[in-house]
Amino acid sequence: MNKKFIIIATVFIDVLGMGIIIPTLPFYVESFGVSAFVVTLLFCVFSFFSFFSAPFLGALSDKIGRRPVMILSICSTALGWLIFASAKNIWFLFLGRIIDGLAAGNFSTAQSYLTDIAKDEKERTKNLGLIGAVFGVAFIIGPAIGGLLSKVSATFPFWCVGILACLNAVNTYFNLPESHLNRNKEHKISLNPFVPIMRILKDKKILPGFSVWFLFGLAIAVQQSVFALYLGKVFSLGAFASGLFMTGTGIIIILNQGFLLPKFWLNKFKERDLELFMTGVFAIGFLLLSTSILGIFIIGLIGTTFGQSILRVVLTSQIVGNSLERKGETLGAMTAVMSLAMIIGPLVAGALFVSHVKWPFIISGILSLISLIILYYNRKRMNKFDLQAEAQNDQTII
Repeated sequence: MNKKFIIIATVFIDVLGMGIIIPTLPFYVESFGVSAFVVTLLFCVFSFFSFFSAPFLGALSDKIGRRPVMILSICSTALGWLIFASAKNIWFLFLGRIIDGLAAGNFSTAQSYLTDIAKDEKERTKNLGLIGAVFGVAFIIGPAIGGLLSKVSATFPFWCVGILACLNAVNTYFNLPESHLNRNKEHKISLNPFVPIMRILKDKKILPGFSVWFLFGLAIAVQQSVFALYLGKVFSLGAFASGLFMTGTGIIIILNQGFLLPKFWLNKFKERDLELFMTGVFAIGFLLLSTSILGIFIIGLIGTTFGQSILRVVLTSQIVGNSLERKGETLGAMTAVMSLAMIIGPLVAGALFVSHVKWPFIISGILSLISLIILYYNRKRMNKFDLQAEAQNDQTII
């Protein structure tokens, strides 16, 4: 069976499970008689523990291979959701999310796998775009399935997701071959998540990309945290309209990553040019979102969705391409940085929204403009580096 198909199927099943629980999780948690703040804490606790586990799991996959780490992560997801489904009190809900977060390496390990089997930079970016498109499809289908399953009982969706993850682990164990064959067994691994991040901070080739990745994640987290609140406050739109907007953005992501990226963007533009162009679109989109005119708001939403769907792939591809033999560790660190952004973003967004409803989108736009400046100067530096390398090669030939 094709390696790429197996890993894509694995990711699809994993993300489908996440999509299934989205519409039901808040209501299930509230049935334990807790406040909305506790519901948000459950999301934060997963991000908090994945921040610590992702770099370690990424480095571990560099040392022992992608396959065993993938199986471990999926088993952790299965156990976490089964505990969540069988919870008798709120503490078991937290335990379930902690267990899932402690081995949250499914997505980053899958990305490492696809970069391993890519023959060149272009195929690497196509593979990462494909996994993003699959993510979008699963997130559109998942919530609809979750809504139907919740009609059986409040816990039924979580039992289904736990069992689905168990089947995914079995499928991975029997059908997924190892992709990382040239492993460095002497590679030292640290349990401290800040070690790979500090190593990145010292790497001038990767640091600019990582800085943009954090600002990118922060801008998205701020937007997502207040999006539904903004719709209600400014346009008097409810949950149904919010769901329609989410479905629309999912469709844009699927088309952009699954079709336009390999068929158009990568054929017409260099990745560094795409970074700049899409960051500009991303920034303008946020500024258009901070409006009270619904038509302009929708154009802004299309812009941010269009920009982020390409940026997520291209930024990842460029950072991984510069990380040499530490791809797994780098992708793990990227997951940790994104988790950090997902923790900070909602807190910042809440405070800004209380101050003024438009501030979250304006700040996200400013963060995106800062990213554009960083990418512009980094591209000039990298172009200079490439010219120097070409000059040295010419001298060697002569």
